Amino acid sequence: MRKTQAVLRQAWLENIRPVLVINKIDRLIVELKFTPQEAYSHLKNILEQINALTGTLFTSKVLEERAEREAESQVNPNSEQGEQVYDWSTGLEDTDDSHLYFSPDQGNVVFTSAIDGWGFGIEHFAKIYSQKTGIRKEVLLKTLWGDYYINTKAKKIMKVDQAKGKKPLFVQLILENIWSLYDAVLKKDKEKTDKIVTSLGLKIGAREARHSDPKVQINAICSQWLPISQAVLSMVCQKLPSPLDITAERVEKLMCAGSQTFDSLPPETQALKAAFMKCGSEDTAPVIIFVSKMFAVDAKALPQNKPRPLTQEEIAERRERARRRHAEKLAAAQGQAPMEPTQDAGGLEVSPQREEPKGDELGVESETPKPVPPEGSQQESFIAFARVFSGVARRGKRIFVLGPKYSPLEFLQQVPLGFSAPLEDLPPVPHMACCTLENLYLLMGRELEGLEEVPPGNVLGIGGLQDFVLKSATLCTSPSCPPFIPLNFEATPIVRVAIEPKHPSEMPQLVKGMKLLNQADPCVQILIQETGEHVLVTAGEVHLQRCLDDLKERFAKIQISVSEPIIPFRETITKPPKVDMVNEEIGKQQKVAVIHQTKEDQSKIPEGIQVDSDGLITMTTPNKLATLSVRALPLPEEVTQILEESSDLIRSMEQLTSSLNEGKNNSQMIHQKTQEKIWEFKGKLKHHLTGRKWRNTVDQIWSFGPRKCGPNILVNKSEDFQNSVWTGLDGKASKEASRYRDLGNSIVSGFQLATLSGPMCEEPLMGVCFVLEKWDLSKFEEQTASNKQNQEPGDLAKEGQGESDTRSGGDEQRELQDDGSEPFEKRASQRGESPLTDCYGPFSGQLIATMKEACRYALQVKPQRLMAAMYTCDIMATSDVLGRVYAVLSKREGRVLQEEMKEGTDMFIIKAVLPVAESFGFADEIRKRTSGLASPQLVFSHWEIIPSDPFWVPTTEEEYLHFGEKADSENQARKYMNAVRKRKGLYVEEKIVEHAEKQRTLSKNK
Repeated sequence: MRKTQAVLRQAWLENIRPVLVINKIDRLIVELKFTPQEAYSHLKNILEQINALTGTLFTSKVLEERAEREAESQVNPNSEQGEQVYDWSTGLEDTDDSHLYFSPDQGNVVFTSAIDGWGFGIEHFAKIYSQKTGIRKEVLLKTLWGDYYINTKAKKIMKVDQAKGKKPLFVQLILENIWSLYDAVLKKDKEKTDKIVTSLGLKIGAREARHSDPKVQINAICSQWLPISQAVLSMVCQKLPSPLDITAERVEKLMCAGSQTFDSLPPETQALKAAFMKCGSEDTAPVIIFVSKMFAVDAKALPQNKPRPLTQEEIAERRERARRRHAEKLAAAQGQAPMEPTQDAGGLEVSPQREEPKGDELGVESETPKPVPPEGSQQESFIAFARVFSGVARRGKRIFVLGPKYSPLEFLQQVPLGFSAPLEDLPPVPHMACCTLENLYLLMGRELEGLEEVPPGNVLGIGGLQDFVLKSATLCTSPSCPPFIPLNFEATPIVRVAIEPKHPSEMPQLVKGMKLLNQADPCVQILIQETGEHVLVTAGEVHLQRCLDDLKERFAKIQISVSEPIIPFRETITKPPKVDMVNEEIGKQQKVAVIHQTKEDQSKIPEGIQVDSDGLITMTTPNKLATLSVRALPLPEEVTQILEESSDLIRSMEQLTSSLNEGKNNSQMIHQKTQEKIWEFKGKLKHHLTGRKWRNTVDQIWSFGPRKCGPNILVNKSEDFQNSVWTGLDGKASKEASRYRDLGNSIVSGFQLATLSGPMCEEPLMGVCFVLEKWDLSKFEEQTASNKQNQEPGDLAKEGQGESDTRSGGDEQRELQDDGSEPFEKRASQRGESPLTDCYGPFSGQLIATMKEACRYALQVKPQRLMAAMYTCDIMATSDVLGRVYAVLSKREGRVLQEEMKEGTDMFIIKAVLPVAESFGFADEIRKRTSGLASPQLVFSHWEIIPSDPFWVPTTEEEYLHFGEKADSENQARKYMNAVRKRKGLYVEEKIVEHAEKQRTLSKNK
């Protein structure tokens, strides 16, 4: 059910209309032994659960739209106050949602048993029974599903209250017939089976009729009576919308990536919307194809590599050739010629039939257009899974391949409008390539059929794109087409392992195999860390095992060594706790070891760094020219969540700001809708960051981190230098920003480095606000002024020219974290000033290091905590094994959120959260402990703070009494922290042996 929910949610988000196939109906008959009435109730419950989820999605959408309307009405109040006060409607009453739900009478539900080859919708039976009973087909369609009963005397269909104790039509007319067929075949009642087959007008082969396995007989009968392919295909054709019915909203959503809006696209790109809507197959229509994923198939399964069947003429020719060889052999044997037969064919002495297969093999090889080489990379071939949105895809057609990061604006700037140059002569544009459509395939289940052309609206497979497409791409004959947004997957890659070959000489095969795996699986990520490790990131334990098997058996074909899973953590800070570890209020107990604790805390901070009582860290650069004062504060949970959800928008803001600072105002205009999103985002932050502590904080946000789009913020409260992320978004760049821009970039770079690896175990930070309270550059300015006085008069004339020449070049380097030093030093040296590069290195580099260390020390003086990645765990279990399930969950630090009983069964549905770090082997353990009666489903959910302090030591008398002097009871956060530090090669403070004594035995030595 969990997977069904995920698929429904994704279909809803993508605005796709789904249809429902309820499979494995045969298990209700064979395994669960349900009666037709019980099966009907079970199917009804399933439909109600699915429709309840659909209703929840619909309700949330309507309420969101109402909230948006309310927000607009508050901005433009046009109605009276009385109407707003007494308007209690939610908008749900006026909205029609009947078309969203699944119901057999609407034709969007099919009941199937794929293993037995049958499936039906109620239209099939409505048509049959309307001919037999004389009741109109329309009436039967409405009454075959639901609590409707037939009154045989009155020949009327009635509701339940008029005919109690009667069977529903679905049970009486449909399920009982299927149940009786299964009953007859499984009990091997030949007479009854033959009668059913005759009454249905079917013809069963003698081989199937005599077969000892009843499943073969059921499959033979049902696949003719109720073919599953016909039921599913007819529902798809009738109920799913035609490609011509694509909505303008969906087209605009496909064409706009990230926070981009349709109106902000170039006019040439907007003109393609008409081609999408028309879905035309004319020669003039642009060909637009979207590749959603790549999948690997065995090269032998490709149609061009399969041996084609021989014609009658070829068969006759081979038969004649074999007859001639046989005659020659007989003649040679009679003529007593010993040498010639042995030379002619030593293997022909066994039998003449042995030669024919050899001839066939040779013939097959000669008929194969492209024989598959026995070794090399051609064992796996990649097919692009794609859909044609416009135009006709033809073999041999030249087409542009547009990557996900391609921008049509860059192409239109380089190439004038109405270009007519051949594709090979076009200037190189990033993320754009040109290729030929080599092979087109019709995807027939696991089979592939070759095609010459594919009309618009169809799904197809395209061969020969493995060198051009990694995971997804857009193919188009017009380079002004934007790349489509890639599909969003529910599964988040979270589990990492490091991989290396068992034999180091096989490293090239591993690298090649990992590239192929990355291409074949859309949910996999491949990374090469700074340490040189090859890291595989997967969605879970089962997915990881599947990827490793594919790597060993299909892609790399070598033996590999796999590390223990690399569990990601996040570091954060919290508010000081009000109670201690024994729930005593802090500050009211007798403190025993306070002095020891305070000394230990002070030893963390080196000399020369000032620490105030409220956690303000003041540091000076090594050359004493600049002083920084930084404070760390924990962000509210809601703000962290908003920052995570808005990462795409923050990335767009960063790109816009950088382009404006570089003077490219015309290249990327801020569209009105984008500005509205930015101000809405700013409004959300202001709404949650309230109170005296957060006053004016949002307006003073200088940067986000790590990687300039993460869930941490840098706030600039320095009076000397005012700059924020919102400064350039109104099209104006402040003068102060340009004055101190290079030095400011160094501060931001230090903040980015600090948030990328925290002090506990070098993991990224999350939910932390760093406040730059003071930035004293008075000594630096004095030094600069003295340098100006000492410089030669001839150099003064070059100052303006040097400044203007280097500003644009310096800003281009601004985005790199470690290169913030180059622009300032370069500009200083060109002005003739001393470049302020002393024994401590460049001044901007000193600023980066000082800011990074200040942020780390500001974190260390606050209560630090680890954040663990959490899975949502759905477990279905019977009441007998409920206690064992809870035992496994509690052993692995899990927490039960909800427990409810499934109606009509003895099954319980348990919802829990489980740390990713404790999830390895969880599914196997829970199955072993419950004898297979409980099955968990794990999906990544969120990040959660581990409440225990990794650095905690007992400080009060009560804590000493409870935990002992050494407090060596297990601290979960410390265990995680030390494990990560060991893996990264960092120092771990632990004692291997303590108070060692020689062990003595009481008995004498023998």
